[in-house]
This record gives sequence, structure tokens and C-alpha cells, in this order.
Amino acid sequence: MGNQDVIGLAVIGAGYWGPNLVRNAQATPALHLRHLCDLDVEKAQRVLGQYSTVRATGSLDEVLADPEVHAVAIATPAATHLPVALAALEAGKHVLVEKPLAATFEDGLKLVETAEQRGLTLMLDHTFAYTSSVQHLRQIIRGGELGDIQYIDSVRINLGLVQPDVDVLWDLAPHDLSIFEAILPDDVHPVEVAAHGSDPIGAGVACVGHLTVRLSNGAITHVHVNWLSPTKIRTMVIGGSQRTVVWDDNNPAQRLSIYDRGVDRSVEQQKISYRTGDMVAPALVEREALRTMMAEFAASITEKRAPLTDGRAGLRVLAVLEAASESLRSGGLFVPVQQVEGRVS
Repeated sequence: MGNQDVIGLAVIGAGYWGPNLVRNAQATPALHLRHLCDLDVEKAQRVLGQYSTVRATGSLDEVLADPEVHAVAIATPAATHLPVALAALEAGKHVLVEKPLAATFEDGLKLVETAEQRGLTLMLDHTFAYTSSVQHLRQIIRGGELGDIQYIDSVRINLGLVQPDVDVLWDLAPHDLSIFEAILPDDVHPVEVAAHGSDPIGAGVACVGHLTVRLSNGAITHVHVNWLSPTKIRTMVIGGSQRTVVWDDNNPAQRLSIYDRGVDRSVEQQKISYRTGDMVAPALVEREALRTMMAEFAASITEKRAPLTDGRAGLRVLAVLEAASESLRSGGLFVPVQQVEGRVS
């Protein structure tokens, strides 16, 4: 790769998320941003502003033909992920792509298989997986501190941007599903999902959605997503047989609260007892998740290893979303989730 292994990067898409990728790429020493590509070149130039060393261009072909570009970060609409990411992989570029991986499971699988055949990194920008809160949750859940996972309840509601091409489940639930993917132990995964939604404002897509996801260990998780709430709530309750965690992402002073309280059942005496222990709020180092994510992308390329949120992680999220859409169409029946092998430990 030359130049002390600095990775030449192009960002594709200068819309809502592209500027965040540009800013964090510029702050990542292992990356050198060469191009910002958008059909609207003037918009790309406005985003770049003071970054005069980065070229604004409207031509994806030009970007992919540049031998100094080793990787691309894609922030275009989901429907374009397949052709753009496939073109990049076929040009020998490593790919970081916004959620969801693709518009369908089949398209996502095509990207995963192409990346694997060519020995290239395919990574999802599952941003929440790189927050201090989720990294801590991953550590304590996989370390056994909570015991067996018994339930997860997640609420992600606010006055959101009603999307013309996707419903609220495809817009917001990937965040929660990618968090489950990051924190659950390797042997616990979604097996079936039931989805319910409503469209009280006549937008033509579900604006309020509820997912019930059954896990392989018999536990259920529940996700409530909503574009219509005047108040922003981002909470997750993770109940374990030993401890329970409450994550309030809107409370930077105390995002995580770990409770050593719960219900115990004595098998011998057939009795229920209640455990009342302490609450601990771990001190977390606040850092920008996108910066950590960009560093992981660079490291996975340099070290030739799978990133934490690899293509298969994206495919597992896609599998749940597809099953959820099928459930929504069938009036909320449980639908099996297509299984994807291979997790990053």
C-alpha cells in the first residue's frame, strides 16, 4: 500500500451521513481521504469546505479507477448499496457501507460472498456497536456478569424523518438489531420474529413499529420504534439471571446502571425468592463512536482480519428485517429468521 500503509479512501455520498464519514476519516491517521463522490458535485464541494486536498467528483468510475484509492465508504440510499458496493469490490476496493447492508438478504449475500472470494474487507457502519456503552455491555454480557440473558426491551422513539422508501422498522430497528448482534454471546441469536406496525398519519408506510424477536436460548427481545413521538427516548433493559442493566443513551452522566437485584427460583424447594443487591453505574470514557468505527475499518484492512461489524453481521440484521417485513404482511405471525454462519468473537 506504500506511504507507511496509509489507506487511500473515497467517501461515496455527500448527503445526510456522508459529511460525518468525511470528518471522521480526516481525523483517522491510518486513512487518507482522496475523494468525495456525489452526483451533485456542488454539494460535495460544500461538504468539503476547508478540506482542499480532497477532490469532489460526480464520477464513481473515476474514483474506482484511482489506484491510490484502496477503500470506499458508502453513504448512499439503501437501494443503491448493491450496485455501488459490488462495483467497488470488483475493482478490488475494501468497502464500508451504511446500514442496512442492502435492500434484500439475497443482495447482501452477494456482497458478502464477493468480498470473501476476493479477500477484501466488507464492513457495516453499525455505529452504536462502537459506543462506549455497547462495548461495555458486550464485555460484561459475554463475560457472564449478567448470567443467562432472559429478556431485552428496547425503545427508540422520537420525532423522526419520515422516509419515503422505507418504513420505521427498516429505518430505526437496524440500530437495535445491530446492538443485539454486538452484545449477545456467540451461541445466542434470533430465530424468529413477529412484527406489528401502524400508519396513523397516512404516510403509506408503518410509522410506529413493534418487533418481538425470539432468541435461540428461549428468551424474547422487544423493540419499539416510532417516528411520531414528540419526546426522544433511547433506552434498553437487558435482564439476566444474575444482574440487569438499564442503558439510557440520553443520559450522558449515567448511561449504564447495573442492578444486582432480581428473582431467584429454588428448584429443590419450589420457592421464589427476591434478591436485593446494589446498583452500580460504571464510569465510561466518552468518545465519538464513528471515530472508533473508522479506526476499526483501517485496522481490519491492515491486519487482514474481519472487523467487529463485518458483512455477515450486516447479513444477520438483514435476515431479521426481511422476516419482520414478512411478518408485517402476514398480520404479525412469527416468521423464522434465515440463519447466517460465522461471527466475529
